[in-house]
Amino acid sequence: VNQFEKLVTALKDALGSSGLTSEDIDIKLLNRLMQDYRSNEDEWRRFALVDPNSGYTRNLVDQGNGKSNLLLLVWAPGKGSLIHSHSNAHCLMKILYGQLTETRYEFPGKANSPEDHASMTTISEKVHVEDQVAYMNDDLGVHKMWNNGIDYAVSLHLYTPPNIVRHGCFIFDEATGERTHVQTFENFSFRGKR
Repeated sequence: VNQFEKLVTALKDALGSSGLTSEDIDIKLLNRLMQDYRSNEDEWRRFALVDPNSGYTRNLVDQGNGKSNLLLLVWAPGKGSLIHSHSNAHCLMKILYGQLTETRYEFPGKANSPEDHASMTTISEKVHVEDQVAYMNDDLGVHKMWNNGIDYAVSLHLYTPPNIVRHGCFIFDEATGERTHVQTFENFSFRGKR
């Protein structure tokens, strides 16, 4: 068993056999577990499948105890996500290879009437590099991730609870703040297999 597999097991153990509610999750412990792992491409490469027709590829590594999803995302150069929410879930992200730029925005108003439409307000922009861990949830706003590099980037994401899979999430138009509900996100692979 390599260190990456030990991390997967440690995260599952930290979340408990019966799972935890969102309020009971120890974010500091999960963050420390992610921080302690030093990226080793030989350990996670088999999970890093690429869809050449997509800006980024979602590869499901583990479903934990049914209360989380652990995904390895592979980001094409110059590509990224739309601005999105996290459906009241915790999201921890560790950069395994390369770097990603995260832009955070204030969570826009919940109404979608024309008078409410205004450009999104940027809170921060940060470049995350290999072995850094970042945390995000809806209380901190919404965000987008982007690979500004000339090579692929790889990141590991822990979502707990897995609300996006169950309920979808919102994506936002940066110019107007208009939100659109997106119900499903397909995984390209599971445990390194198509």
